[in-house]
Amino acid sequence: MKILRKKICNATILITGSTDGIGLETAKLLASEGHDVLLHGRNLGKLEKVQKTLLELKGGGRVEIYLADLSLMTNVEVLAKAVAEKHSKLDVLINNAGVYNAPDTFTQDGLDVRFAVNTIAPYLLTQRLLSLLGTSGRVINLSSAAQSTVQAEALSGRIQLLDRAAYAQSKLALTMWSRSLALSLKDRGPTIIAINPGSMLGSKMVKQAFGVTGSDIRIGAEILTRAALTDEFKTASGKYFDNDSGQFASPHPDALDTKKCQEIVRVIEGILA
Repeated sequence: MKILRKKICNATILITGSTDGIGLETAKLLASEGHDVLLHGRNLGKLEKVQKTLLELKGGGRVEIYLADLSLMTNVEVLAKAVAEKHSKLDVLINNAGVYNAPDTFTQDGLDVRFAVNTIAPYLLTQRLLSLLGTSGRVINLSSAAQSTVQAEALSGRIQLLDRAAYAQSKLALTMWSRSLALSLKDRGPTIIAINPGSMLGSKMVKQAFGVTGSDIRIGAEILTRAALTDEFKTASGKYFDNDSGQFASPHPDALDTKKCQEIVRVIEGILA
């Protein structure tokens, strides 16, 4: 028997990293349902191509494009400002953009690019858009089954890690600030949820990192769409959803330790100060 889930209608949704992979597939699903989709990417040509594709979908909503390099916090600030200038309300922010490896490990700001894009940029963007999200909005953060204890020195760019370690730590750090911010805001802010969209899905990141095709990427897009729109996730702020098991689950133990989560937030705030 199919479970019917009540959905939000006519939502305005910002998806970072939406020119390929899970972000692109999610954008297609949301646009085809008539939602207004705000696309983000680093390449203007790709953004314009995706915008054209989405606008051609039957029953599609409005589609806007935003150019920004999320490895640079100045770009994150510009992105947030650009969105706020066009919109007084944002229903959903999907922090999807992610990096596993890169030719240059450190950014111009002296941060490890994995932590910059996967952890710090989503935190800053979320903070800057809280007023638009209000108490009815949702923040969906792309976590991972790969999570390992975060080294503050790596998060702040003082030591260098191998790709797998940096990625796993950046995803746990994201999961930790998701829970910490949700608990601190309570009913004064949006619903904030960290989600593992599924392991080894066929994204560009998986193909580059592991050299495999991966599973159907629509698996990830469908859970993000559910999290963004259905009542199932309305009261799940601070929780972690594991799409490998198809249910809310316990993340890495550190993400359930309030003091450790608060410390990660303090480190991030110190970086952004």
